[in-house]
Amino acid sequence: MINFSINKTLFLQALNTTKRAISSKNAIPILSTIKIDVTPEGVALSGSNGQISIENFISIKDENAGLLVTSPGSILLEATFFINVVSSLPDVTLDFKEIEQKQVLLTSGKSEITLKGKDADQYPRIQEIVASNPLVLETKLLKQLINETAFAASVQESRPILTGVHFVLSDNKDLKTVATDSHRMSQKVITLEKNGDNFDVVIPSRSLREFTSVFSDDIETVEVFFANNQILFRSEHISFYTRLLEGNYPDTDRLIPTEFNTEATFNVANLRFAMERARLLSNATQNGTVKLEFKNGVVSSHVHSPEVGRVNEEIDTSAVSGEDLSISFNPTYLIEALKAIDSEQVVIRFISSVRPFTLVPEGNEQGFIQLITPVRTN
Repeated sequence: MINFSINKTLFLQALNTTKRAISSKNAIPILSTIKIDVTPEGVALSGSNGQISIENFISIKDENAGLLVTSPGSILLEATFFINVVSSLPDVTLDFKEIEQKQVLLTSGKSEITLKGKDADQYPRIQEIVASNPLVLETKLLKQLINETAFAASVQESRPILTGVHFVLSDNKDLKTVATDSHRMSQKVITLEKNGDNFDVVIPSRSLREFTSVFSDDIETVEVFFANNQILFRSEHISFYTRLLEGNYPDTDRLIPTEFNTEATFNVANLRFAMERARLLSNATQNGTVKLEFKNGVVSSHVHSPEVGRVNEEIDTSAVSGEDLSISFNPTYLIEALKAIDSEQVVIRFISSVRPFTLVPEGNEQGFIQLITPVRTN
């Protein structure tokens, strides 16, 4: 029968982190619960939605936890309800005691609340991953890679493989991450400081976005382990499991052009704001596009909506070279591409009005390239 006391604030923080893996609308009712495992070493919290699973361990050695374990055990509690109850408790300390028939008594200050739980044996087991020879990555670096690529993954389930980000490690040190929804692509290539075993996996972009929320920047490094169809990201206290996507990712290298006819360098912020202004009107047009025009070294954007009005704006450039050009595209793609660029200036290169154009940060030592496909207009 479980019995422990803990600092409410830290417990609530750990519960909310774990809850990120729990879906409110779950086809399997047991997955709307949170699993609490109490051992003499500490308290482990587990949550899962079938796609991702999070285990969060609070150690009795953690001074901030104020954790005192009197009696071990395991129980399941309805996650959202339990977390709401804990957050409403009045005192800094919380006593958690299992009384009878899977019922839990929570005591805090002068407040006593009894909750019904479920047998922990009903909870599905998380697949064990053999934790040997991990790839160790800086958390900050991994989050940066995700922010630079995951936004370009597809949200359409018609081609499931494109809803993921392709991670490939070759020559034990060259890591390539790439995402595409077939209208745009974002790719980053880096060289790791420490070698690792080569791999080729596709990780769901939704799981990666959760990863960036779960692992805070004060967690310096994360260990990465692979199993047949799963990947585990592990820090000192958090284990984050996600299923991998099955299938072959398309060969995106062949999409990247090497010769161009027109090139311009823009200030990232200025171009982004110009595109956001253009998007306001383009949303009211039939095809939702903005036209970028290069004429005699001057670059301008144009949108014409018969219902709302028009935009004609000359855009400042740092440099322009090559042939005159007129090209139409979805401004949202360009705005999201620019948001992912950490540099002040961006170089955009064009082949023609019907071929994809590329964006790279100026002085691209970062191995970062993005691709956007234009829209054919009359």
